[in-house]
Amino acid sequence: MIPVVDLFAGAGGFGIASRIIGADLRLSVEIDQWACETLRLNETDDRHVIHEGSVVDMTGDSLRQMAGLASSDPLVVVGGAPCQPFSKNAYWTDPGEDSRLRLAFYRGDQAAYQRPPSITEPRPDDRRNLLLEFARLTIEAKADGFVLENVPSIFHPRNRQTLQVFIDTLKEAGMQISVFKGNSAQFGVPQKRERIFILGARPRAPEAPEITHAEEPSIFLNRFVTVGDAIGAYAGEEFFEPEEVVSGRWADHLANVPPGWNYKAHTAWAGHPNPTFEAESRFWNFLLKLHPERVSWTVAASPGPWTGPFHWDSRRLRTPEMAAIQGFPEGYRFAGRRRARVKQIGNAVPPKMAAAAVAKVLEAIA
Repeated sequence: MIPVVDLFAGAGGFGIASRIIGADLRLSVEIDQWACETLRLNETDDRHVIHEGSVVDMTGDSLRQMAGLASSDPLVVVGGAPCQPFSKNAYWTDPGEDSRLRLAFYRGDQAAYQRPPSITEPRPDDRRNLLLEFARLTIEAKADGFVLENVPSIFHPRNRQTLQVFIDTLKEAGMQISVFKGNSAQFGVPQKRERIFILGARPRAPEAPEITHAEEPSIFLNRFVTVGDAIGAYAGEEFFEPEEVVSGRWADHLANVPPGWNYKAHTAWAGHPNPTFEAESRFWNFLLKLHPERVSWTVAASPGPWTGPFHWDSRRLRTPEMAAIQGFPEGYRFAGRRRARVKQIGNAVPPKMAAAAVAKVLEAIA
């Protein structure tokens, strides 16, 4: 089995992925205490080391030492560097501007619909440098291959320079690199979650993973897994969480949103007799409600009080439901209060999707 080290391990998405394909998970590095506790709650292998600390304080030698590996042992490094510096929220227009522009476009007001020039200067965020720390440790540890996961907006002009330095640095160190963009629903995860995977191996560039699911099935592809099938087992009262109860300003509105809709159900555009909102005046996930016969939208790590997806029963999702939507194994436990659990789940990489990517790197170095 090829040894694997997981950087920015979070709740363990890449670790689960590595074990799905038969790799030998030796070390998980994570700075968040609740995520580390989650890893400990679910660990049964005494050889797997869980290190609570920052990658900035590590070297390639210390990484191998913690993992119990000699300098000549094969190694694959995996991980999802924090996506916040690269997400849309990090480069979107100023607060309120995006809603104004969309509303102007909806109304046909071309004079008002004038987007600002393309923004290419990154906002200050020390977490942006963690991408290069991943590259540094991969090189120092003399890894045979790697998998990095992040959000698609890492290719935005504001992020492109950091990304290009990351890729060029690893290429100069002898890595052959390929880039794969996929949707987790295409890998049997009941969630539409687009992610970028940068794959590297010394012998040759890894191939892109083959998708296994589609909206329209065929003899080669299975049908998407619906959210109803994924979370139906958690509908009983024994899984009740007090935080799932919805109350407050928009509770009645949420109750009257049909499954699969959002706030637009309360607009004239949708034919509502007494509209409360105007179409395109809110973000798309405002009062967003799941449909049991469809795939879920992306589960957020830090949702606002009225940010979906909500359950079709007009309540917030339970944490085991969110975990199932991400594709965590049944019975996987998460440490901390609800806010900490939701953060861990929302930040995780879907294990089945990650497994497909890691498998291609293992093939390339075999």
